[in-house]
Amino acid sequence: MVLYPLTHSLSKTQFTTPHQLLKTTSARSAARFHHRNQRHKQVPLPLSPGSDYTLSITIGSPSSPTISLYLDTGSDLVWLPCSPFECILCESKAPPLSPPLNLSSSATAVPCKSPACSAAHSSLPSSDLCAIARCPLDSIEMSDCNSFPCPPFYYAYGDGSLIARLFKDSLTLPNSFSIQNFTFGCAHTTLGEPVGVAGFGFGRLSLPAQLSSVSPQLGNRFSYCLVSHSFNSDKVRRPSPLILGRYEEKEKQFGNENVEFVYMDILSNPKHPYFYSVGLEGISVGKKNIPAPENLKRVDRKGSGGMVVDSGTTFTMLPASLYDSLVTEFDHRVGQLYERASEVEETTGLSPCYYYDKVAKVPVISLHFVGNGSSMVLPRRNYFFEFLDGGDGVRKKRHVGCLMLMNGGDEEELIGGPGATLGNYQQQGFEVVYDLEKRKVGFARRKCSSLWDSLKN
Repeated sequence: MVLYPLTHSLSKTQFTTPHQLLKTTSARSAARFHHRNQRHKQVPLPLSPGSDYTLSITIGSPSSPTISLYLDTGSDLVWLPCSPFECILCESKAPPLSPPLNLSSSATAVPCKSPACSAAHSSLPSSDLCAIARCPLDSIEMSDCNSFPCPPFYYAYGDGSLIARLFKDSLTLPNSFSIQNFTFGCAHTTLGEPVGVAGFGFGRLSLPAQLSSVSPQLGNRFSYCLVSHSFNSDKVRRPSPLILGRYEEKEKQFGNENVEFVYMDILSNPKHPYFYSVGLEGISVGKKNIPAPENLKRVDRKGSGGMVVDSGTTFTMLPASLYDSLVTEFDHRVGQLYERASEVEETTGLSPCYYYDKVAKVPVISLHFVGNGSSMVLPRRNYFFEFLDGGDGVRKKRHVGCLMLMNGGDEEELIGGPGATLGNYQQQGFEVVYDLEKRKVGFARRKCSSLWDSLKN
């Protein structure tokens, strides 16, 4: 078992008000979710600072500068900015977390005939890729194209894109553990995306998959525990632990907590095989259970349905029918007690929001998954964000709270992609375990900052 720190990219300087922060984050959560249902190839979508977690790595010599990448369980590729680097339309973005990579003399281009090249090009046959790379026909027929590099590949985002080439070099993790001949994408030009991504999804090119080829015990099972922050940078001074090689017999050995993991089967997805999709049975608001539509309980042959457990999306996205039913029940209970904050809803992109005096009374929200009666009871702070509104000379200062779940659109719009996404904001305060061998995802309530301390000592 190996422990690594995940750093939250929360930035107070980028957002002048909670309204701006919430509006930006909710918009990008929606863009990432809807992009998955529009393109044939899912790609990582790093969210804006204030909503994502980063992991530091070193490429090439262990003495090389470290590079910070977004951790993303919703994609299967590791890519990073390479020098010279240009990010188009990045003026409004936060500054890069680390300088672009200067490829070392030990870096080598991945050949066009490599299975890794085919994986980066959405499983395009190696013969086609070598033809694009201008390998002569007789060499293609003789499988002798090693000197011809894998052609550049294009990745599109909800609001950005990149072109990259595949290279191999040694990768070193923070504890000096190294992976030789690690395959990664090297991007010299991106649109709106200044920071690279460490893909942790299923797939040949993901970091866990490449790690498992060297050390199956470390690569086949990992977990993270995201420290609760409520967008307060003071609360993320301690890192969130990422644990590689997280096994059952060790799960209850850390700290003084009584830990009870609940597990769900990972649903097979023929169209998006890199997703960690689980079946959602329903959501309860207080004691009222709201059944999920049938498409959330399974994934069909077209890749439609299920709920993706995703570290790279901030807010949980639900199909309109389930979201509307949940909001109706939530508003039935809360709207009778407090005034609806319609202006705040317009400026944050979240709904419903309410004004209240001191402490708002809100019902408990729980997610119920398919299989073994597995449930996830959300802490209040994971679904109801509270802050001060007004006091700007226009509106008086008042307490306001907003539901932190989002409408993902009509089910017809979601055909060919996930029916819902479980975002990282709702995962705060849980240890989330990914078992690639047994194809299961597990959850357990944790004090994540305390877990980090107990693992370090």
